[in-house]
Amino acid sequence: MHHYFLDKYAALNSIIHHLDPRLKIIVFISYVFFVILTPPTEFIKFFLYFLLLFSVIGLSKLPLKFILKRSAVVIPFVLFVALFIPFLKEGEIAGSYSYGNLNFAVTYPGLLILFNVLVKSWLSVISMLTLTSTTKFADLLKAFEYLKFPKVMLLVISFMYRYIFVIVDEAMRLKTAGDARNFGNLKLKHRIEIFGNIIAVLFIRSYERAERVYAAMLSRGFDGNFRTIKEFKFSNIDLVFGAIMGLILMNIFVI
Repeated sequence: MHHYFLDKYAALNSIIHHLDPRLKIIVFISYVFFVILTPPTEFIKFFLYFLLLFSVIGLSKLPLKFILKRSAVVIPFVLFVALFIPFLKEGEIAGSYSYGNLNFAVTYPGLLILFNVLVKSWLSVISMLTLTSTTKFADLLKAFEYLKFPKVMLLVISFMYRYIFVIVDEAMRLKTAGDARNFGNLKLKHRIEIFGNIIAVLFIRSYERAERVYAAMLSRGFDGNFRTIKEFKFSNIDLVFGAIMGLILMNIFVI
């Protein structure tokens, strides 16, 4: 069984790690909003957003290779959605291509939209990676609870994070059992049928496990609230960091 922890580097010793989790949530979500609201033609602003974010990553002492590798996961999904926009958006043609009897034209407005989607998605993902990598998961959930995020959503995220690796392990055991029974050499129709049965078994096992876990939590006095030993308290460093980040973001946005 292998479990990838979101807060793998949360124990590092840096200024960013010691900030109040509530402040970090507010700052990073504000960063995402500023990035999203910036017009796609403001290339200098995006460069400044890039410098600001990677300055924070430098202060946090997070491995740059880790951040870039994890953030690159989102690029194929964004490209899959936005790659055809340059061919479909009307406007001044930047170039045309032909494949047999088919002609494709790439427009400048389409390329601008592609740049807009790709850059904003990448910066947003990196900012959220920095947030989760510098904050322990329990503290992050507690901070969201302090900020009045819906408890149901937080509970779903909490259980998903804790038990997704169990479900994956169950799926791998079912796959191993199928391979041992020569599953790969069956006809496509039979494989689809067996795959549907595997999904059904996973659903039933997950449902039964959720019932057992919920009963166990109730027997231990769980009331839907997240409790941590650490008490959150804003310090002078938190206020200074928040003020500096707010001023920098506003200055970048209005220049």
